[in-house]
Amino acid sequence: MSDNRANDTAAIAAVLESLYKAWDAGDADAFVADYTQEATAITPGSYRASREEVRQSMAAGFVPFLKGTTTTNRQLGIRFLGRDGAIVLSESGILFPGESEVPADGPCTRPGCWRSATTPG
Repeated sequence: MSDNRANDTAAIAAVLESLYKAWDAGDADAFVADYTQEATAITPGSYRASREEVRQSMAAGFVPFLKGTTTTNRQLGIRFLGRDGAIVLSESGILFPGESEVPADGPCTRPGCWRSATTPG
């Protein structure tokens, strides 16, 4: 296996970019277009066990609460797992209408806001 994964890295970036564009458009179908059937999504208080569950959840969210939102995303790294698997480490945030940056750490002031923290173990 080659150490040069530039094509794979570009392909992964394209998948993520299409996901971000789908979010910006509020398009749940496009959001899950690159998910496998058995994809899972886990966020605080939520577990979605399939592409269809993720799609339904996003469709419901894009209507009231997430309508008009965009995301800010920064890729921090990619770890390849063999020839056809990778883990992407990224930092993302939701920008609500009128926001130009994600609010600084501290108490959540928006309805439904949550924070995630991980400590080294």
